[in-house]
Amino acid sequence: MFNLTSLPTGIYNFCDYDSVDVTNTGIVVILYNLVFALGLLGNGLVVCVLVKHWKQSNLTDICLFNLALSDLLFVITLPFYSHVLVKGYWTFGNFMCSILSGFHCTGFFSSIFFMIILTLDRYIVILHSHKVAQYRTMRLTIALTLTSWILSACVSLPSFIFTKVTNDECHLLPENEDWYHYDLFAKNILGLILPLLLMVACYSRIIPVLVKMKTAKKHRVVKLIISIVGVFFLFWAPYNISLFLNFLLSHNIIPQTCDSDKNLRLAESVTEAFAYTHCCLNPIIYAFVGQKFMRRTLQMLKKWLPISTTDLLESVSRRSSVVSRSSGFMVTTM
Repeated sequence: MFNLTSLPTGIYNFCDYDSVDVTNTGIVVILYNLVFALGLLGNGLVVCVLVKHWKQSNLTDICLFNLALSDLLFVITLPFYSHVLVKGYWTFGNFMCSILSGFHCTGFFSSIFFMIILTLDRYIVILHSHKVAQYRTMRLTIALTLTSWILSACVSLPSFIFTKVTNDECHLLPENEDWYHYDLFAKNILGLILPLLLMVACYSRIIPVLVKMKTAKKHRVVKLIISIVGVFFLFWAPYNISLFLNFLLSHNIIPQTCDSDKNLRLAESVTEAFAYTHCCLNPIIYAFVGQKFMRRTLQMLKKWLPISTTDLLESVSRRSSVVSRSSGFMVTTM
C-alpha cells in the first residue's frame, strides 16, 4: 500500500488531516472491498478454467493464467488495508507489513509485464504469422513467465526490505531518500509509460492489418483494441499523475500549503483505489471476450450452477474467428 505519509516532507507535522482521513476511509474502503470481491471472482474463474484445460494451453493461455495470478496476488492484500483504514492502525505485525507490501508490489508489476507479453504476442501473431511457430514454443513461454516473475520480485525488493511498522502504521521507510525516488519512478515508468508506449506502438501496427481483413467482426475488434489502451490509460494515469504531483510537492517544486497537500493526499488515495479496479477488468478484457475462453467458462459454469447455459453456448459457438484459421490465433482471445 503506497501511503503518502511515507514521503519525506515536513508539512505533515502541522496539517490537520482528520477531515481528509474520514473522507478517505469511507470511499477507499468501499472501493477496496469491491475490487477484492470482483477481482477474486473474475480472476479466480480465469485460473479455474485454464487449470481445467491446461493440456491445451498455448502462450496466450499461460500468460492469461499468470496475469490472473498476478491480479489475485494483488487483490488478496486489499482486505488487510481495508481493515487498517477502519481500525486506524496496523494490527498484523512487522512481518506481515513487509510481506503484504511486497506481494502488493509484485502483483502490480507482474500484471503489467504479462500485459506487455500479451501485447507483443498479438503483434507477432498478426504481423509476423510466418514466425509464430518459432516464437510460441513452450520453452520460450516458460522462460518469459519465470523472467517476468523474477523481474517483478526484484523491482519490488525495496517494498519487502524497507516497509516497516512505525507508530502503529505500515509504511515504506528506506534508509536513503533515493529509494523514494526509485519507488516513484518505477511505478511511473514501468507501471504506466513503458506499457502504454508498447501498447500504442504495437496496436497502431495491428489495427491497419485488421481493417484490411475481409471480416464483419473487424470493427468490433478494433474498438476492443482501442478500449484496452484507453481503459489502461484512464485507470492508471490519474494515480501516476497524483504520485508525481506529490513528489513535486515534497521537494518544494510546487508551493506547499495545507490545502494543496490535503487535496493531493485525497486525490492519491482515491485515484489509487480507482486504479486498482483495473485488475477486475483484466479478466473481461483479456479472457472473457474470447470465443474459446468464453465457451470453456460456460461449460464449466453449466456443471457448477443449476442454470441453463445452452443458448449461450450455441451463441458463442456461432461466433466466427477474426483471423484466418491458418494462423491458429483469434484476436477475440483478447
